[in-house]
Amino acid sequence: MANQIKQDFELISKNDNRPFLADLTARKAIGSLPVILFIHGFKGFKDWGHFNLLAQKFAEHGFAFFKFNMSFNGISNDDPNNFTDLEAFGNNNFTKELNDIDTMIDFIHSNPVPELNVDTDKLFVIGHSRGGGISIVKTKEDKRIKGLATWAAVNDFSMGFTDQLVEHWRKEGVHYVENTRTNQMMPIYFQAYHDLMNNRDRYNPKKAISELEQPVIIFHGDKDPTVPVQHAYELKELKPEAELHVVAGADHVFGGSHPFTQDDLHPHTYEVLNKTVSFFKNI
Repeated sequence: MANQIKQDFELISKNDNRPFLADLTARKAIGSLPVILFIHGFKGFKDWGHFNLLAQKFAEHGFAFFKFNMSFNGISNDDPNNFTDLEAFGNNNFTKELNDIDTMIDFIHSNPVPELNVDTDKLFVIGHSRGGGISIVKTKEDKRIKGLATWAAVNDFSMGFTDQLVEHWRKEGVHYVENTRTNQMMPIYFQAYHDLMNNRDRYNPKKAISELEQPVIIFHGDKDPTVPVQHAYELKELKPEAELHVVAGADHVFGGSHPFTQDDLHPHTYEVLNKTVSFFKNI
């Protein structure tokens, strides 16, 4: 779009001073722009699938849209569309992800694009999948965030951790998960389990959402094969004043895919996008 700007940044994480990439999409405007910070999920990255088109659509609605790669998500700055750093992926954990979100919020508050009038008093977060769970925890802890939208969020980070899996993980020091898109076997070192267990009270999306003071809207597809829609119903039960929208027929990514070859967003994505826009604009 002629009146949109797209700007790329390289930030330094609090995690081993590791560099990571971020970007901003916004529309040039006279007034101040509310801000959205988008948080990707497990095996996700900022340029996955339809995320760049999403950024453009939110910018058309008058938001400054920031997204970023978690510093240990396995994506290198030299190859932003492929998992080429599996050692980093294996050493990721929730503490590091929360640190990265904190770095991004600090960065947004630093006025990184002076030619835009960005309203940091209207900073909203969208979190997808595991990013939805971690965004619940961060929103509860950080009052700079004024509203939250979860898209297909997990409500339990230990989902699928059977006793047998944990014992094997402990013995071998590593657990492998398959990336069905790339056929890569991606390592998760046992340090990630230690990090979760050592912070089990803090890293608990169910507990966090029950204590959340900011407004929250919850989206989930009823045909999600990755995170059952029951996760959304449970979050709603713990936060009765939250808005819940179950999208009929929608999958885990609301019709997205990688690579994304369509010219426009899937109708399920538009449904979630438009309701998210309305929700944030009414805060």
